[in-house]
Amino acid sequence: MAAKTMFSCNIATAFLSLIIAKKCEAYDVMLKQSLVPDGQPLAIKCSLEKSLESGDYNLTWYKVGNQKAVPRDKLSRVHQQKDLIWFLPAMLEDSGDYECVIRNLTSCKKMCTKVTIFERIDGLCLNEKFAVKEVISTSSSAKAVCPHLDFFRKEKNIHPVYWYKDCQLLEGKRFVVSNSDLIILNVTVHDGGNYTCETTYTYNGKQYNISRDISLIVQLTPPKKPPEITYPRNNSIEVELGSQVTVDCNTTGADGFEVYWTGNNMNRIFASSYEGETSYDGRPMHSLKLIISEVSREDYEQPFVCQASNAFGQVASYIILKHRVPDIQRWLTGGLVSLLILTFITLIIYKIFKIDLVLWYRNSVCALTSEEDGKIYDAYVLYTKSSEGRSVCCLETFVRRILPAVLEKQCGYNLFILGRDDLPGEAVVSVADETLKQSRRLMIILGSETSRCCLLEDTSEQQLAMYNALIRDGIQVILIEMGEIRDYTSMPESIRYIKQKHGAIQWKGDFSEKSCSANTTFWKNVRYQMPSRKKVSYSEVHLLPLTSNSSAGKGS
Repeated sequence: MAAKTMFSCNIATAFLSLIIAKKCEAYDVMLKQSLVPDGQPLAIKCSLEKSLESGDYNLTWYKVGNQKAVPRDKLSRVHQQKDLIWFLPAMLEDSGDYECVIRNLTSCKKMCTKVTIFERIDGLCLNEKFAVKEVISTSSSAKAVCPHLDFFRKEKNIHPVYWYKDCQLLEGKRFVVSNSDLIILNVTVHDGGNYTCETTYTYNGKQYNISRDISLIVQLTPPKKPPEITYPRNNSIEVELGSQVTVDCNTTGADGFEVYWTGNNMNRIFASSYEGETSYDGRPMHSLKLIISEVSREDYEQPFVCQASNAFGQVASYIILKHRVPDIQRWLTGGLVSLLILTFITLIIYKIFKIDLVLWYRNSVCALTSEEDGKIYDAYVLYTKSSEGRSVCCLETFVRRILPAVLEKQCGYNLFILGRDDLPGEAVVSVADETLKQSRRLMIILGSETSRCCLLEDTSEQQLAMYNALIRDGIQVILIEMGEIRDYTSMPESIRYIKQKHGAIQWKGDFSEKSCSANTTFWKNVRYQMPSRKKVSYSEVHLLPLTSNSSAGKGS
């Protein structure tokens, strides 16, 4: 009877194991990937639940795709010891997925891990591509772990562990090695980078090198302090009545839902949702918009307060709306610029139309307010009196015919021309001296062949005229060139001085009626240098016919 009972129990147990095996298909635990260089040892542990640690269970390692379990022979390169799978050493062909299956009478669990064996390049101290990523935070101290070394350091035959950063051995008070782990004191963002831990392990009399590459990432730890409001800063802004206003409340370190606005008549005021970012020290940044749909009179001089808080405190800052004040400086600047532009334009216009403006002023104003200075003649005409050359003939025609026709008959000036206005038999010096004292201008007319004329022969009339013009009376000189005179070197020094100081008006016209109009450019320049003169009775400037006897004297 007892034998039958035992047989029944064995049948039940086998049947139960078969049912459990069918349920042990999905992976319950996924371990991190193991990255190991070719030719180095590796040990991976199969995680056990606490409920299994005190009971009977069966743990077996497999390579996925291979139905044969990993051998338990310690002399085998890849073997299982208790709940560990050992690779002494790991080879390139060992790369792949591995699973351990844990069974007991009531359950079946699976754990899976991925093993990657890579070839270390000669001369390369670390391989960033196969580095294990580890994350630490800025603090007073942090720990970096040498991966896949937990089960080796329990052995007595492991040597001390050395740590390197970018292939340089770490030394100094900030770096401490404790039980194969690297302790970094006063962690900063500059401690991030590529690290390598190295040691040696002896098994069955054979020594193996162990090196692990770590890519260390340092995250900023937000400081434990109250939030900050970067804007507003208890300031004011100018807004117009009835306008819409938007103000941003920018905070750092506040909890997102603990940023809000308070103010006058919040029924017309609403805040848009915030957008979270991160500051340079790792604290969250939030921006909350205050939107006033229409500014009313009651909104002025009233504080609108932005409040922000977190676990370490609360802060507040306000903004006040003020009436917009006219920008006086902008108006002054605009007015000054406009004035400068107007002045510039005025100067250009004056430069271009200066002569016309002066002549218009004389005709409209000075003609009514002319003052008597006791002088008889408006200009004393000095010119070449030689009878040689065609240009001298033209000069005589210009002086005796054209000048009187335009300046006297059209413009009302009174000219003194020696040989026309003096009496026969009078001494030239006496007439010239007396007449120059009674003249307002000295008009010197140079022909194109003046260098060969009597004017340049230093005549007494010329000497007296230059004396009155340059020394005694300071009479203003009008210099007229009959044609272009390029060379003044042969001229008397007094003529060269007048040319340099006052310039010259050049006659380029002929003796037609068009050239003899007082409104041409040449005659406007002459009239501009002539004194103000009350006009004759006719109202418009008109041309008088040029008769052949116009060179006669005024008294004839």
